[in-house]
Amino acid sequence: MIIFGASGDLTKRKLMPALYSLYRDKRLTGSFTVLGIGRTVYSDEDYRSYILGELQQFVKAEEQNLELMSSFVSHLYYLPMDPAKVEGYSQLRERLVELTKEVDPDNLLFYLATPPSLYGVVPLHLKAAGLNTPHSRIIVEKPFGYDLESALELNKIYSSVFDEHQIYRIDHFLGKETAQNVLAFRFANGIFEPLWNRNYIDYVEITAVENLGIEQRGGFYETAGALRDMVQNHLIQLVALTAMEPPAVFNADNFRNEVVKVYESLTPLTETDLNEHIVRGQYTASGNKKGYREEKGVAPDSRTETYIAIDDCIQGDPTLFTRSDAVEASWNFFDPVLRYWKDNPDAPLYGYPAGTWGPLESEAMMHEHGADWTNPCKNLTNTDQYCEL
Repeated sequence: MIIFGASGDLTKRKLMPALYSLYRDKRLTGSFTVLGIGRTVYSDEDYRSYILGELQQFVKAEEQNLELMSSFVSHLYYLPMDPAKVEGYSQLRERLVELTKEVDPDNLLFYLATPPSLYGVVPLHLKAAGLNTPHSRIIVEKPFGYDLESALELNKIYSSVFDEHQIYRIDHFLGKETAQNVLAFRFANGIFEPLWNRNYIDYVEITAVENLGIEQRGGFYETAGALRDMVQNHLIQLVALTAMEPPAVFNADNFRNEVVKVYESLTPLTETDLNEHIVRGQYTASGNKKGYREEKGVAPDSRTETYIAIDDCIQGDPTLFTRSDAVEASWNFFDPVLRYWKDNPDAPLYGYPAGTWGPLESEAMMHEHGADWTNPCKNLTNTDQYCEL
């Protein structure tokens, strides 16, 4: 396994604890090797010491075993290089030959834990170095593109380097227990499946909330916003899990075919929808909580949304990874929203105090249909300070 961005936050917080968990459960056996790639300079030993320290911080206390963690990090290696520069990839190939003892290393797993700006660069450099081998795979973090045009361009790049079955566009939400339970609740339950249709269900509401601000992600969030960061990938996937038909045969291809059918059945947004059926908001200061515009890396007059409501979207196993046609179908639906905001800079952006459930206008939108948002707990902040920014 080769991790690009091995000195970054995602690797130490998520990837290494997850790999250690697999190792602890004896699901990583034999002579597995993890090669970290990053611009920060480490020797193999220095990197192992660094990751060992981070594991003690980010692995749950009850799962920590110093002897096991030390054994796990002995499988880690590190190569300092800039993944944006093609000249480093010949050195990467040499290191892989050394580690695998193969003249032409194959069966490689590349993981891009990098900024999205490198998503279109790394695969082309891998191809130039002859590392896009037949049995290799590549995992790409979201966001896969910033709009429909950039997603199409990325798909074009990846299809020129790898076959579709080698590409894993990851969506962490589908790995969560709650999302997995939706599948079991629907397809393994003889009581509910016959009732799971429009004749018995009034409407579907999908809510994703966080009780934290963006913290240190201001630079990233200014280029993304809630629609790109959450709705276009995570939440539309949950819509698909809820609305899809049961696959005739439960395998990766049939499952993902049904997901794409849901995306393609979405009614295109009209001008009225863009004007009246979308509420976007941005959290403002409340009590001791910062407002979004006060966060590090955020412009003082930012129009980036931290809230959006849309009243319309009623092991080598790729099943829960996103296929290229699903990416394009999803962006095809949401791209008009981004274009509308770009072409109409004065489109409303409603302020809502940090710690509340979002703009009051979203409640009004639901009330038009005789419905309410289901808020499982009260606001973290009691306030009446709502406004339009």
